[in-house]
Amino acid sequence: MKTATDPRHLRRRNAIQSLFAESFTLQKSKPQLVVDIKKQEKKINKIIVKAAPTWPIDKINKLDLAVLHLSIYELLSENTPPKVVIDEAVELAKEFGSESSGSFINGVLGTVLDDLKLDTKNE
Repeated sequence: MKTATDPRHLRRRNAIQSLFAESFTLQKSKPQLVVDIKKQEKKINKIIVKAAPTWPIDKINKLDLAVLHLSIYELLSENTPPKVVIDEAVELAKEFGSESSGSFINGVLGTVLDDLKLDTKNE
């Protein structure tokens, strides 16, 4: 069961905060997870654009974008079950974002997950 002190939750919180800060100014010190996410930022942004075509990437709330970057990176790169990734993303969006952030994140990640499943089937 997830708690507020769960190391995975704390790692994700820290990554979201660092990604959010990075969206305003280059950070000298950042967690390795954020470095890894930034290396794949172009690929992740293409996935976001495809999943949320009515939202230009530069118009998405910076905090929501940070949550999406982390979550999509986890869906692509880690062995965490997709339901866990999406649930955690929605919780972080509700904690840090606006009133509509949770539902926006849930919708985009649901589409991303469906697209990833289709891509896997077609390989």
